[in-house]
Amino acid sequence: MADNYYDPKDLKNFPGIGDFQKELADKFFSWYTEVFKDSALTAKEKSLVALAVAHAVQCPYCIDAYSSDAFEKGWSEAQMMEAVHVAASIKGGAALVHGVQMMNKVREISM
Repeated sequence: MADNYYDPKDLKNFPGIGDFQKELADKFFSWYTEVFKDSALTAKEKSLVALAVAHAVQCPYCIDAYSSDAFEKGWSEAQMMEAVHVAASIKGGAALVHGVQMMNKVREISM
């Protein structure tokens, strides 16, 4: 048993996610494979986007996977960290903009 909920060893078991529902897992992996092929964005560019999104959604498995993938595809440590900062700024901005909802509600109930 892991010392915490997140066990990095579980990442290597992800392909087995279809053990309980193979048909849907096969569809997911087929789609996932297509998404990460070179197209309007290169696979290298998509790797950096995935690294940023992994941080925004706070998935430790994705962070591990795309940290390795982005580095192996040639992104520098500085570029990867800048992508993390972009994700953090968007996530922070998203939290702050919801402050407008709070302000609207407080103004509504104080009238």
